[in-house]
Amino acid sequence: MRLFHKKESHQSYDAEKLTPVIRSSICTGEKAAGFREKDTGKFQEIMLIRNETDLEEFRRQYGITGEIETIY
Repeated sequence: MRLFHKKESHQSYDAEKLTPVIRSSICTGEKAAGFREKDTGKFQEIMLIRNETDLEEFRRQYGITGEIETIY
């Protein structure tokens, strides 16, 4: 019998208004995951992406499957 368990939870985003993207710096190569507003193009940073594990965490946290566009 398990007394404690970790519940998987997904945060949500409005797919009608937001697109998940990776923003990458041309100069430093630093990457950040977040969402771009479809109407304005404004980028909202959610987390820094240091490695593949961070990217997978972003995908898991928001339930994202498929390709994520990279913007510069």
